[in-house]
Amino acid sequence: MNLWGIVAIAKNGFIQVIRDRILYFIGFFAILLLVIFQILPELSAGQQNKMLLDVGLGAIEFLTVIVATFVGTGIINKEIEKRTVLVLIPKPISFSDLIIGKHLGLSAVLVLMVIMTAAIWMVFLTIYKIPFPIGSILLSLVYLCLQLALLSSIALLFGVFTSSLLATLFTFGIYLMGNSSSALVELGKISQDKTVELFTRVIYVILPDLSRFNLKNTAIYGVLPDFDILLSSAIYGIVYTLFVLTLATVVFSRREF
Repeated sequence: MNLWGIVAIAKNGFIQVIRDRILYFIGFFAILLLVIFQILPELSAGQQNKMLLDVGLGAIEFLTVIVATFVGTGIINKEIEKRTVLVLIPKPISFSDLIIGKHLGLSAVLVLMVIMTAAIWMVFLTIYKIPFPIGSILLSLVYLCLQLALLSSIALLFGVFTSSLLATLFTFGIYLMGNSSSALVELGKISQDKTVELFTRVIYVILPDLSRFNLKNTAIYGVLPDFDILLSSAIYGIVYTLFVLTLATVVFSRREF
């Protein structure tokens, strides 16, 4: 593993994603919040504070998930289509260096987006004098970053062996199912069918449990899970991300260019 090569690829990937006009999403987010903060209080009867907190965190997650999915699935495909991968691999840069570097670059962009969108959202909350539990919300944003790192690794995995369109659809499917996998297990129990219950449990084990990182519903009330649950979720996210990146490296190394 070439550490300096990984850093160089991560830096190049970071700049590449920024140049793809990703930061225009930040401007769109600010305009969207301005509209929401103007309209929502008129539509809600006494619940505008909670709704503005819910909508703000939801918009941050939705925006960054879109970027993680679309950019993550195409970031390797672009290197293949431009044939630049043929220039990188013969150098002292391995397949794992390329995968890890690209992932770190994309993850850095996503963390930057979370920080910037959250800062804009909190400025709006302060201007409109809406109280919010900053500690729990900041921790929920940290776990959002863990979810995005895992999701971007999945997007990279699909991107190395299929087209960008299919990879995007697969990644969105994993995101939706990963956020509802625990509910699928409960559905299997309710069905009282052994086959259905076994099937839902297999899905739960194989698919990433992204609901572990979803703290926004309770964070707005200043309520968070116990420390041991938070720690186990963080370890789960890191280990699963490393596993997916390893799998992506194996698949990428076996691909013919």
